[in-house]
Amino acid sequence: MKPKKKKKRQFRQAFARTLQHVGKRRNPQHRFQGPLREVAILARERYGDAIMLTPLIGCLRKRYPDVSITVIAFSKIIFDFFSADPNVNAVYNAKKYELRYFRNLLLKRFDLLFNTKDHPSTSFLMQTLLVRSRFKAGHINTYHEGLYDHLIDMDPNTHESLKNLAILELIDPDGPTPEIRPYLPQMPISDAIVRFVGSMEPNRIIGINISAGHQGGHRTPSQWTELISSFPEQTFVIFSSPGDIEEKREIEAPNANVVPSPSTGNIGEVSEIIKKLRLLISPDTSLVHIASCSDTPVIALFREKLADRCQFGPLSRRQMVIVSPTPDVADIDNETIADALRKMLETLP
Repeated sequence: MKPKKKKKRQFRQAFARTLQHVGKRRNPQHRFQGPLREVAILARERYGDAIMLTPLIGCLRKRYPDVSITVIAFSKIIFDFFSADPNVNAVYNAKKYELRYFRNLLLKRFDLLFNTKDHPSTSFLMQTLLVRSRFKAGHINTYHEGLYDHLIDMDPNTHESLKNLAILELIDPDGPTPEIRPYLPQMPISDAIVRFVGSMEPNRIIGINISAGHQGGHRTPSQWTELISSFPEQTFVIFSSPGDIEEKREIEAPNANVVPSPSTGNIGEVSEIIKKLRLLISPDTSLVHIASCSDTPVIALFREKLADRCQFGPLSRRQMVIVSPTPDVADIDNETIADALRKMLETLP
């Protein structure tokens, strides 16, 4: 572990230990009891995390139509994401201590607070302490003991969506099996994207995402070009983050079977394109989860890290997961991806 990361981890652990000693120790309880009127959820910081939280929010809204759901975000993108979700009643950015945050959140009393992280986080533990709630629940961890009324005990490599849905069993153990399908809130769509999506023939185009949000998630433009060249009869469209636009254009320009596409401004625009695809090929990023929202078939490329593919694997019914022999997806042989694509195409109508 790098020295900087090691120091951060040690600080988080020391902070958690301090809270365990100075904070009010809560008594363990097997389940939530009493009326459920106000729920507060501490949401993790990335798009994939937010999408994996939507099955829980959707189920809460369906089972308890009158419950008030408050999401406490720790980044602007997650604040904006849930601000667009009609299933959520209120959203606060815990990193921006505005008057609204102090007046409307900290003075309120909730029935249930749920920390979605399964490891100690300074920001999440601070909000756990500050937000008043009759019952507080989190995931089992040495550094969470005594700070919550109930700690959910699941295998650490359980899928993120199932970890979130576990809170429902705590509220109503006899309730129906929850729906795991995630969703995206409606977001603004530009005229350029509307025109492009309108020009796409449904279920004919293969999407390739060349971007990744972590180290070891990128393949080179030449690798993608080689794959595209192996399927001259297929049509492709390329997705990229703003930082990889040049690579996107580098792949689009020389390949006649790649349809140039406009840049997307938000994940809602990405979703509109993905809905029209025959399938998506992507490293382990939020696009894998965006595809799950529309049940678009996925070929997902993962690093050798077991937790990545177990906790954040695709939820689309038709899917193939390819794991690199190393911590870098660039080390997956191109023929392995090409073979997976051929097999996937054979199974699709």
